[in-house]
Amino acid sequence: MTSTLKRLLKDDLGAVSVDWVVLTAAVVGLAMAAIIGPISGARDLAQSVGDALTEHAENSE
Repeated sequence: MTSTLKRLLKDDLGAVSVDWVVLTAAVVGLAMAAIIGPISGARDLAQSVGDALTEHAENSE
């Protein structure tokens, strides 16, 4: 039993896989944040431009 436990504690092959999974998840999360941020900003800007054009059109009639 003790030798099996020692062997299990020394085996670190699964740790490398876990490291890669965590690293990949972090990269995907950062990529999503980098994409979503500008999209919401662009949506707000487009709404502001649309509102300004509508107001200008209503005032020029």
